[in-house]
Amino acid sequence: MNINKKIPKFKSEDEERKFWLKHDSTDYIDFAKGKKAIFSNLKSSAKTISIRMPESLLNSIKLLANKTDVPYQSLVKIYLSERVNKEFKA
Repeated sequence: MNINKKIPKFKSEDEERKFWLKHDSTDYIDFAKGKKAIFSNLKSSAKTISIRMPESLLNSIKLLANKTDVPYQSLVKIYLSERVNKEFKA
């Protein structure tokens, strides 16, 4: 593989994102030379919470999650995220 292009310097993350949307990273990076890295000290950005809801609502959520083959807690996060995004766009 002939990798001869230099990765440009970027003024912002947004500029870098736009660049990589239009360019193939294999023209700039030789992935065969990559090394395995372990990031054992990374911490989850998720926070555990407790929420009370009617049992019938929880059962309905679990049924929907089962139909879509998604864990029910993930489905709740998806629904909450979609609604919050909708509210911010309104």
